[in-house]
Amino acid sequence: MAFTSQSLIFRAPVSLPSGRLAAPGRVALRGRGAAFPSVAAASTPMAKSDGDEKEMKLWGGRFEEGVTDAVERFTESISYDWQLYKYDIMGSKAHATMLASQGLITAGDRDIILEGLDQIETLIQEGKFEWRKDREDVHMNIEAALIERVGEPAKKLHTARSRNDQIVTDLRLWCRDAIDKILIRIKQFQLSLVTLASKYVDLIVPGYTHLQRAQPVLLPHLLLSYVEQLERDAGRLANCRERVNVCPLGACALAGTGLPIDRFQTAKDLKFTAPMKNSIDAVSDRDFVLEFLAANSIAAVHLSRIGEEWVLWASEEFGFLTPSDKVSTGSSIMPQKKNPDPMELVRGKSARVVGDLVTVLI
Repeated sequence: MAFTSQSLIFRAPVSLPSGRLAAPGRVALRGRGAAFPSVAAASTPMAKSDGDEKEMKLWGGRFEEGVTDAVERFTESISYDWQLYKYDIMGSKAHATMLASQGLITAGDRDIILEGLDQIETLIQEGKFEWRKDREDVHMNIEAALIERVGEPAKKLHTARSRNDQIVTDLRLWCRDAIDKILIRIKQFQLSLVTLASKYVDLIVPGYTHLQRAQPVLLPHLLLSYVEQLERDAGRLANCRERVNVCPLGACALAGTGLPIDRFQTAKDLKFTAPMKNSIDAVSDRDFVLEFLAANSIAAVHLSRIGEEWVLWASEEFGFLTPSDKVSTGSSIMPQKKNPDPMELVRGKSARVVGDLVTVLI
């Protein structure tokens, strides 16, 4: 039974011979709209083309007509998920290598695919790759370009793989790299604070409660309190990395595959600790993104706290520090002013990180 209104069709679930229900929509999360911390609104640095003529979607085998331009614009994700290209290519290389090891494709096809992926990665890095919105996302852009470049062997790359396990693999690899980079930055900041503390070993400053002077404290003691907070931030991210670093490849759409793939090989090649145990869990949950964003949000609040304190200290009323000209801004009509803009922005931009967490939670 169907109700049709223009382009909308609502259907009741269809009973399968086994008695299971085939829902009209996708069960697994495909990954569109998954948040990438602080870069969700980024746009591609290269020119994007919709092509002179619309080509058939890689998923469009059962469809008799294409989606409208409005739907295409609304559903594309290439304007931001192009940033996953390195991880998408890494995953495809590992997958092709595994397929050849298992005899599902030939060694010759594997080598052609790997060479083609190398060429595409070089084009992207040089800013010469054409990202097309009509190809929707990073996976379809790279796969379609690979087919154009090397032909028939590229069509075998999608054997025993879905965009469902492909996107979550890319996202886990991206999060893993992001955590590693953030941990380095935290350590650098901690070292800077320790260096600053050692420079003013005997300097006494007022400690405040309720913005009222409370007790005298040593400046190093105050600075090292930030070091402790940052250490816990680093610990949360390190723990998150352990749960991020498992491999969803092989889960396919949601129920795996009957083909003789080797999930341990792809996990090892991508430096994951192990394959994920449950295929439905592998493609349908993004709790690792929530955990990553939660750890980032706590770290951002700590940075905001530091920023606000230093903004106060730089004011005429407090006068505890004078920011360097190299990290300050001024006023066009009030030349006496020296504004601690970077620290104010550290405080303000923490809202973006917290907002990312709330967005994905909802």
